[in-house]
Amino acid sequence: MAVGKLSNRRTINVFFRSALILFGVLSLPFLAQAAGTPPDQKVDPQLRQFLLNTIQESDSFQDRFDAEVWLVAMSGRLKRFIKNPEKRLTFLKKVHRYSTRQELSPELVLAVIEVESAFNPYAVSHAGAMGAMQVMPFWKNEIGRPDDNLIDLDTNLQYGTAILKHYLDRSKGRWPEALARYNGSYGSYRYSIKVMDAWDRWK
Repeated sequence: MAVGKLSNRRTINVFFRSALILFGVLSLPFLAQAAGTPPDQKVDPQLRQFLLNTIQESDSFQDRFDAEVWLVAMSGRLKRFIKNPEKRLTFLKKVHRYSTRQELSPELVLAVIEVESAFNPYAVSHAGAMGAMQVMPFWKNEIGRPDDNLIDLDTNLQYGTAILKHYLDRSKGRWPEALARYNGSYGSYRYSIKVMDAWDRWK
């Protein structure tokens, strides 16, 4: 079987399993495994409700089934960086929202965050870059908002995705160049390669 067909079949399978969970047809252990809970333990009803609420409130998704498929898949991959399931879902929902507002791939933004801060929203580099997307504080003065808190995840994602989108447009859609500009390493593609390798893992 071709790899593409196998991938499509897996995607469809996950979609329908997710849909069945929502309607209570499929047993809960699958959800527990997807959320990182051992299958022999009962799912926390509050966590399950939180997932459903997150899906229903995910305004950047076309429908709640798309939301669940994406959130469950990405949550499993994000577990090694963010242990708490609720924090993972909240983080992913925000990444998806601000990425799609800028017409960026959420998976690419996740790759940038992985390389920049390993998903630490409180990260501060030796150069002073702050937050999940490692935004330089000078941007606050550049846009006349000196009081903005770049450690706040929403603010950080707003800045980071807007900056990345700007560099992508400036680079005429050339991702290696845009990423190098974002990182301040234009002329070298070592950073770009790291991000694009990570992007492959998030796709």
